Amino acid sequence: MRAIIIAAGRGRRLMPTTAAAPKCYAEINGKRMLDHALNAFAGAGISDVCFIGGYQIDKVRADYPQFTFRHNTGWEDNNILLSLMHAEDLMEDGFICCYSDILFTNDVIEGVLRHPADIALSVDTQWLDRYQHRSQHPPDDAEKVIVNNGLVQRVHRGITPEEAYGEYTGIAKFTAKGAANLREHFHQAREQFAGKPFREAVVFEKAYLILLLQQMIEAGIPMAHSDTPGHYMEVDTQEDFELARKHWSK
Repeated sequence: MRAIIIAAGRGRRLMPTTAAAPKCYAEINGKRMLDHALNAFAGAGISDVCFIGGYQIDKVRADYPQFTFRHNTGWEDNNILLSLMHAEDLMEDGFICCYSDILFTNDVIEGVLRHPADIALSVDTQWLDRYQHRSQHPPDDAEKVIVNNGLVQRVHRGITPEEAYGEYTGIAKFTAKGAANLREHFHQAREQFAGKPFREAVVFEKAYLILLLQQMIEAGIPMAHSDTPGHYMEVDTQEDFELARKHWSK
């Protein structure tokens, strides 16, 4: 299975760390976040990597020639959903995708790979433990989930911490069938909403991936959850960066 890393954005909240390098180049304990991700994928048996880049993509091309690249040239004007779909031509046989500003262990990847569902979202069930130390990224900003009978019922930032089952980590697995469903619903949504508001996004092109996932859930597409009790951190702000440098190795 191929890994697709969504990494086109600049990560302005991680300035000055991202002043001259992609967000995933931020070093945690002597190693880039990107290299932490590659180690986790390799530990789960995945070495085929597509990197969707935008900001400072030439640095990544030079440093990681083994990647397959897709260039999101419009990264300043779109968001995660459109960025991911730059790799649509590589999705036919199934894939696992992840955000580029996260740290995770190989057992998180193994969990979603083992799951029999066609679409499985990785969910951190101990997410609130991390938010005790995050003043710049409150729980309201987390991509939270509500689940029932093994399926995700809702994925949304607006879910309250009290009703949330956990936080979507940004890691998801799609089998060939799951990828076909994703592509079908993406094209339906783009045809209907291009240049217009889409769910909570002011315009379709600025939509987050979770908005399409929720659209699919409401259309009856089942999405399972693969749980991890931690083993994951998001590095979105300079505060997160310092927390990761302090705690990730532990």
